[in-house]
Amino acid sequence: MSRQGLSIHITGIVQGVGFRPFVYTLARRYHLAGWVRNTSAGVDIEVDGDVADLQTFVEHLRTELPPLARIDSLAVSERPVAGFEQFEILHSEAQEGAFQPISPDVAVCPECLREMNDPADRRYRYPFINCTNCGPRFTIIQDIPYDRPKTTMAAFEMCAECRAEYEDPTNRRFHAQPVACPKCGPKIWLEEFPLRTNGKRTVLIHVGEDGLERARRLLSEGKILAIKGLGGFHLACDATNPKAVAELRRRKLRVDKPFAVMMADLPTIRRHCRVSEAERALLQSPERPIVLLERHVTSKIVRDVAPGQRTLGVMLPYTPLHHLLLQRAKDFPEALVMTSGNLSEEPICTDNVEARTRLDGLADAFLMNDRDIYIRTDDSVVRVFNTSSFVSEAKPSPVSDYSSLTYPIRRSRGYAPAPLHLPWSAPSILATGAELKNTFCLTNDSYAFLSHHIGDLENYETLKSFEQGIAHFERLFRVCPAAIAYDLHPNYLATRYALERAERENLPALGVQHHHAHIAALMAERGLDGSHPVIGVSFDGTGYGTDGQIWGGEFLIADYARFERAAHLEYFPLPGGDAATRRPSRTALGLLYALGIAWDDALPTHQDLCYEDRTAIRLQLERKLNVPLTSSMGRLFDAAAALAGVRQHVNYEAQAAIEFEALADPDETGFYEFLAHSSCINPRPAVEQLIADVLAGVPVSRISARFHNGVAEMVKTMCLRLSDQYDLSEVALSGGVWQNIFLLRKTLMLLEREGFTVYIHSKVPANDGGLALGQAVIAASWLKSRA
Repeated sequence: MSRQGLSIHITGIVQGVGFRPFVYTLARRYHLAGWVRNTSAGVDIEVDGDVADLQTFVEHLRTELPPLARIDSLAVSERPVAGFEQFEILHSEAQEGAFQPISPDVAVCPECLREMNDPADRRYRYPFINCTNCGPRFTIIQDIPYDRPKTTMAAFEMCAECRAEYEDPTNRRFHAQPVACPKCGPKIWLEEFPLRTNGKRTVLIHVGEDGLERARRLLSEGKILAIKGLGGFHLACDATNPKAVAELRRRKLRVDKPFAVMMADLPTIRRHCRVSEAERALLQSPERPIVLLERHVTSKIVRDVAPGQRTLGVMLPYTPLHHLLLQRAKDFPEALVMTSGNLSEEPICTDNVEARTRLDGLADAFLMNDRDIYIRTDDSVVRVFNTSSFVSEAKPSPVSDYSSLTYPIRRSRGYAPAPLHLPWSAPSILATGAELKNTFCLTNDSYAFLSHHIGDLENYETLKSFEQGIAHFERLFRVCPAAIAYDLHPNYLATRYALERAERENLPALGVQHHHAHIAALMAERGLDGSHPVIGVSFDGTGYGTDGQIWGGEFLIADYARFERAAHLEYFPLPGGDAATRRPSRTALGLLYALGIAWDDALPTHQDLCYEDRTAIRLQLERKLNVPLTSSMGRLFDAAAALAGVRQHVNYEAQAAIEFEALADPDETGFYEFLAHSSCINPRPAVEQLIADVLAGVPVSRISARFHNGVAEMVKTMCLRLSDQYDLSEVALSGGVWQNIFLLRKTLMLLEREGFTVYIHSKVPANDGGLALGQAVIAASWLKSRA
């Protein structure tokens, strides 16, 4: 038989996912000799054997991967036989400057759950059980290669039994870096503060099972607990207890913004929500995101969990501790609120000492553990967007090739830091993202590493988290930026960071227009190479324009290198600037003033604003005092919601528009008309028709649907005009307004019927959480043009 040797180099998510044991088992199956080794650049394999067996080995490397592994490249070169006598796994090797992708954190696997629930197993009821197929990854890793000494598990020395499993290539826990057991691993305990005397607290500590059972009892009694999880602390309470939910809102300073809930299993979720097959798959996926589900009207979950919403954000347990905490019992709640452990708008707490300080006054007790979290990571939020009901007969669209897709709202735990693949190799770039829903992005070769959710960069604590995250990513992925990309808004903290760092390190810096970045992010996600432009429809609440005004209702002709603002919503003033974004009634009056529509005393906005307020606003508008102009579709939705009487004040971003959408009648076919025959889109007819319906007493459900339908019709009209003008047939829909599923569905249906190829998001959020990706690819195109 003919023998030869092969040298194989593999990149992708191939460390910390059981890849080396898989290679070891495969090599022994085909009687091959050699070795496999982790390096900072991926996995290297040297192997000798029969030519036919080697061919089969390489084929099965691609097709029999471990559950969490992903191969991005596999390079094979032939060489003479090296004379290996056996196959072995070598120690990892660090390589200067090399990098490789890292697995996100993964929900506990079925095998570990079975062991945890087996009284005969040595890890029975152990809250930190894990293996190579599950458990923490990103949140505990400090550097690569991914080995235990470079994780927060380094402090826990393995016992003899764990060590034997760790070193056995045939064991499921071979080189599972977080491997541990009750003898040698992390522990849990509950800290309870029942009494305060003269300002001093009495602390009761319940260890292990006692702590777990006491935590369950406190939750059943309506108490609020801080629970240390995978990427940070949660604040938890009984989601079916109105007093507990109201008290959590009061303490957390979170007036209306929805809470997420966690339930023990799928049958429990189905008692409270509708669950499609695609939604079930997401709920039970290794990523275990929060999934937005339509709630049943009969659900006993308190309405105040998600005020003004038809949906609930629901997740299943994803850590062993969650499973133990939510085990079914007669007197235990069916659903727990599980919201981020922080005051509203602050970063999530990760450290025990920090939690005792920052969450003091928010939680009645703390369920702690001693496994450190190296990088904070919030829960991801997604929804399923069903496209099967309107597949185009004229031309298939990228979103029509399957019955439903994952539509991300927040990309974090379970997804970050898994890279996105760029359509070409890019220079090393740092893109700093936006102010709200911030993420940053680093590029290296053909990878884009979009960060976990940082949050709103509006305070020092979040800025520090942003800076620490950038430093961590640059170290992990061996990126030394050749340029920095940033948003054009001069007052964003992310922009200031970019400009100050660029000056300090003498790096080129590129300001990227906000809405161009939205469209570029979607193009990159969809793998478009930028060789020709698309019609980009970028709708959101706020984005700094090249003219210094606030954009947000934009039709762009865009590729990576450039964009043209082909059309936009007509500008209207925001009386009081930020005050108008918090009070949609002000936005509505500014819109009416700009359109020359009288302020009828019967309008719902007048019930919110007294005569003196209205007089002051009119003077502001007439004298142009603090009345910035906007073309924002998000603000137009706010104004429509206020005029329809839905909401005059908001307590979180886009609240008025979200509640307006929730009321829309899906069976309504009428629509309000926009003047969309020039580069400035005039909403006056639509607003006049909306007001006429309000004054005539038309139900708000029909008013909402007609407004949504009108916007969708306007988008179709504009895209048809731009298609004729620029000879383009591809449309990209990006920006936060496109998280409005009612509008997205209507628009997509109309565009596909006209034969357009339509791109929407499925990997990164349409909101500002995906913006950094667009900044990065635009900067890459800019750098290449300068080379």
